[in-house]
Amino acid sequence: MKILAIETSCDETAVALLDITGPLENPEIKILGNTLLSQIPLHEQYGGVFPMLAKREHEKNLPILLKQTLESTKSQAPNSKQIQNSKFEIPNIDFIAVTAGPGLEPALWAGITFAEELGKKWNKPVVPANHMAGHIFSVLYRTETNPKSEILNPKSALALPALALLVSGGHTELVLVKDFDKYEILGRTKDDAVGEAFDKVARMLGLHYPGGPKISALAEISRNKKPSSAQGYGRAKQETNFKFPRPMINSGDLNFSYSGLKTAVLYKIRDLGKLNDEMKEDIARAFEDAAVEVLVEKTRKALGNTSEDIKTLIIGGGVAANKHLVRELEEMMKDFDAVLLRMPERSLTTDNAVMIGIAAYVQVSCDPSLMEKREIIIAEGNLSF
Repeated sequence: MKILAIETSCDETAVALLDITGPLENPEIKILGNTLLSQIPLHEQYGGVFPMLAKREHEKNLPILLKQTLESTKSQAPNSKQIQNSKFEIPNIDFIAVTAGPGLEPALWAGITFAEELGKKWNKPVVPANHMAGHIFSVLYRTETNPKSEILNPKSALALPALALLVSGGHTELVLVKDFDKYEILGRTKDDAVGEAFDKVARMLGLHYPGGPKISALAEISRNKKPSSAQGYGRAKQETNFKFPRPMINSGDLNFSYSGLKTAVLYKIRDLGKLNDEMKEDIARAFEDAAVEVLVEKTRKALGNTSEDIKTLIIGGGVAANKHLVRELEEMMKDFDAVLLRMPERSLTTDNAVMIGIAAYVQVSCDPSLMEKREIIIAEGNLSF
């Protein structure tokens, strides 16, 4: 199937053209075109994403990215005026995929409206895709040119059932993937998502949005200066003068909470007053240690307690790029020899249109009637599985 995919759930506008064939557990995925424009420079001055500003930028960027994507495949590429007048050659695609949620509703509407306009003019089906399913099934894409991808995303077929740890600025969830169209949420955050907590702590330390990578960079400086003497899982917990709580780590369920951790960091910074560079590095490290330990420990509990015979652990979402999280999960997985750890290509951890096309392929393969439906697509900011 050839799929034109559109992603506008938050602050990144993305368009991709994919050719996907084969069984769901091991499809052949060819990326024919893939473009993305990040709005980070625009939102950075506000310390976070403004939904209506994001919507406006998506509306401006989508025609540009569509043109670039189709040009990259040597198709006849329309400009924004041609799209409006529909005076151009229709690309050879089977359907259009667009993120319907979850996400920021104004941003979602920008993508949905654009996709539906194209669908009407091209007489092509428009399939709504679940953004979080995109993060899960992004692991189905494997490049042949990156040897590291063979470690975390092997060529073997995706074995189900799987446990998915989804971690981003908007979500922190443990999802049981029973089949390609059967999900069960085992646990989720009760308040802040882990990525949101990273961004807010970064702001407390005077770091610009997005704060996650900046927190991790400072934490790595601290670990390099003060390496841990401990060995194995959790080895980096006690190497600074700061220790923050691990909320809900012993709650008995698989839910998360990050508001208390964020508040503890805020109070510590207020108590310390002016921070020097070493203090900032150690606070970043102590915060990251606490945040990651909860993620890893809850994942361990889920792997050990579920009645399902879990065959694969999938890590998805923007925080999946966090090096400390990856290290700790790899260490933890030594206790689960029968479970294979799979992660997406690093470029597919953040929001992108490739994963939306893959998610839509999975949905259509499970329910071919989606290709025939012409129902109005609704933006659902809190869309679940």
